Amino acid sequence: MIRVGDKRFPWHEGMTVSILLEGLRDSDSYAVVRLNGRIVSRPNFAATPVPDESEVILIPMVAGG
Repeated sequence: MIRVGDKRFPWHEGMTVSILLEGLRDSDSYAVVRLNGRIVSRPNFAATPVPDESEVILIPMVAGG
């Protein structure tokens, strides 16, 4: 199982950050995630594996001026 915020999701072999986010609503609004305490940016989502029992914190994009 993977914990994303306060929710749990099933884990499977070969899971990456991109695959995990595909199953979440509004996944396009996250430019960065924290995976087990390590920051991962959008260009690296597809290449970053998510180990079983991971903790993921979603960090939304923020814009302003």
